[in-house]
Amino acid sequence: MEINEILNHPIFTKTASIFLLFVIVYIIVKVLQKATFKIAKDNSSKYKFKKLINFLGYVLFVFGIMYIFNTKLSGIGTALGVAGAGIAFALQEVIVSVAGYVTVFTSNFYKVGDRVKLGGIKGDVIDIGLLRTTLMEIGDWVNGDLYNGKMVRVANSFVFKEPVYNYSGDFPFLWDEITIPVKTDGDYHYAKDTFLTILESEVGDFAKTSQTAWDKMIGTYAIENASVAPMVTMTFDENWITFTLRYVVDFKSRRSTKSVLFDKILSAIKTSKGKIEVASAAFEITAFPKKED
Repeated sequence: MEINEILNHPIFTKTASIFLLFVIVYIIVKVLQKATFKIAKDNSSKYKFKKLINFLGYVLFVFGIMYIFNTKLSGIGTALGVAGAGIAFALQEVIVSVAGYVTVFTSNFYKVGDRVKLGGIKGDVIDIGLLRTTLMEIGDWVNGDLYNGKMVRVANSFVFKEPVYNYSGDFPFLWDEITIPVKTDGDYHYAKDTFLTILESEVGDFAKTSQTAWDKMIGTYAIENASVAPMVTMTFDENWITFTLRYVVDFKSRRSTKSVLFDKILSAIKTSKGKIEVASAAFEITAFPKKED
């Protein structure tokens, strides 16, 4: 076969056309990304522009291939009509994942840096791909909100199948609680004031910052004007008084904040000179069963 015949062969020309198309689309994507990076000021905007341009590049490349194999544009509709049913059935999960990708970027489900629970996996979003979202997992065999070292990729289709829990979306704070059982013969007024003072000194700044975020939430959603200030409530029964310390905390500092609070609380109990004593369950045996002969 002569060189001219090879160059004029339909397979060669189409293969060369696809390669040329890839090079052109690649150059266009890189040029657009470089231009938008100069416009975008923060990393979040740069990331979104990069992903959007990549997606448009994929679309352009696919339509270019369709044009190459269908020299007449009018044939594209016919080809899609014939192959549409089979493609939709075979690639339904892929199609839903791509739709999930578009939904994530056009809505407020989550963004890179958010802490979410997606598809039963809890972690921080480190990348949002065309088909999958990558999470740095927290929990599992590790107690508390700490990384366990696993990177998990979850299909974007889960945004349509399961609830998406966002721990750091419009309101980047969480409510947390500590319960402390105290003996009833202590000074409960002193205990309540002491616990409240500790909360205000350690997490008071979080409350001030979160109040602004919560005010914005009230203007956006139909929710009540809940209190974000630290509070101490109590209940009691015949055994002890239970104090509940409620406060808001940064979503990434929940465990470390609780550790600091417990340290302050234990120190306050030790220096209370008996005014605060931690209660514990006790069992009293009033009689022993008689031993039979």
